[in-house]
Amino acid sequence: MKRIAIVEDDPNIQQIVSAYLEKSNFETTVLDSAEEGLELHVSNPPDMWILDIMLPGMDGYDFCKKIREVSDVPIIIISAKDDDIDKILGLELGSDDYLTKPFSPGELVARVKRLFKRVNHVSQHQSIQEKDIHIHDLKVDVIERRVFWQHDEIDLTSKEFDMIVLLAKYPNRAFSREELLSRVWGDDYFGSDRAVDDLIKRLRKKLPNIPLETVWGYGYRFKVDEGS
Repeated sequence: MKRIAIVEDDPNIQQIVSAYLEKSNFETTVLDSAEEGLELHVSNPPDMWILDIMLPGMDGYDFCKKIREVSDVPIIIISAKDDDIDKILGLELGSDDYLTKPFSPGELVARVKRLFKRVNHVSQHQSIQEKDIHIHDLKVDVIERRVFWQHDEIDLTSKEFDMIVLLAKYPNRAFSREELLSRVWGDDYFGSDRAVDDLIKRLRKKLPNIPLETVWGYGYRFKVDEGS
């Protein structure tokens, strides 16, 4: 049974969302604040987050950013903010879907099911390169999903790992943002292609000086000097 954490400070919405999800055979955990959510992430992380933006203390945007730095767990934002800029910000910070209040609980459940289906599909059909990758300071054990950079093992999220394997598997090939989205997130990903930029930024931070080159106005490539 999939467990969903609901981070929402409105008791009425907590009760309605929890009831509808449990009726659809999901287990739920209800939290009043992002701080409680961070504690849960450490002690017993859920399979999905449903997250309000306007929360006491840390807001939902900061919470989403912190979770996405260490995990690819699905996140759905529910918010009274319906401006496009708020939706774009939520998606760029790493949420997988955005639903504006007031919303139909049935629609939320449908989106939860669709998101789980997409995540399962991507994980089951992710192409796996059989051979390990070794390019200069980068070593990747594809089967064990371990990455070493300059002899140090680096902890990567699932999508970070899939991205580095895809780019390093085809050195010097330029991938468009749209192709990277399709290959790493799946064909029916809901968010914007800025998710690619954000993930590349995290990889550059975790693997300093890795030759992930920006192809301006297009996408990215793993740069390898010819003859090296």
